Amino acid sequence: MSLYTQTSGAGPDLVLVHGWGLHADIWDEFVPLLETAFRITRVDLPGHGRSAWQGQATLDAMAAAVLDAVPQRAAWLGWSLGGLVATRAALQAPGRVNALVIVAGTPCFVRQPGWQSAMLPGLLEGFAAELRADYAGTLHRFLALQVRGSEHAGSVLRILRTRLLAAGAPEPAALQAGLEILRCTDLRAAVAAVACPVLLLMGERDTLVPAAAGAAATRLFPDARVVLIAGAGHAPFIQQPQLVANHLQAFLQQHDARSDEFNA
Repeated sequence: MSLYTQTSGAGPDLVLVHGWGLHADIWDEFVPLLETAFRITRVDLPGHGRSAWQGQATLDAMAAAVLDAVPQRAAWLGWSLGGLVATRAALQAPGRVNALVIVAGTPCFVRQPGWQSAMLPGLLEGFAAELRADYAGTLHRFLALQVRGSEHAGSVLRILRTRLLAAGAPEPAALQAGLEILRCTDLRAAVAAVACPVLLLMGERDTLVPAAAGAAATRLFPDARVVLIAGAGHAPFIQQPQLVANHLQAFLQQHDARSDEFNA
């Protein structure tokens, strides 16, 4: 069974991949800012929203499932867990991902030797344990962490909570798989093979993925830059949708201009 997608707008293809526990409706305030410039395909990850869970418990399986559901060639934007999925897709099928935008994400979410701008491993392990005991409470606590310390935290949290179950509750197995992917994935060495330009959009006040991780990650990709969204937490496209849309559009248009110059 194919993943659920919805398409709108006109122009070059742009794929949006959401984060852990949510679904394609999380982009509702963001997509209208882009529809005159791009044909946008939003996707529900396996076991999230309207996509059935068929045991895609690994990052490779999730990326392959999304690749099967979206246009053959597109720019990809992935948020948080979606950033890992988009990055893996760019490695699995380099001819299909012509630009990669990672929002509030890096190639490695958990601290490692030489990689300290990241989550403590115990945070994700704790969420996995709590999820088994208190499914709904754990989801809401995770949303609260996404906005902690950021500007306009209350309004952003209301949007996150409103969207959370709007398309149905995520499958517990899919949530556990997502946490395990976040905890165990380390693509730092692999991303040297990413063939397309990369933009990392980081929230200045993100307490889950520190802003400093963006600058560190740019040194791992062959062609990457980072933009810091002032005052934002883990969901800058909700907190500053127009600013994020402007950065995204400028990056993709510059990439298209470079491609046209190369092919001339």
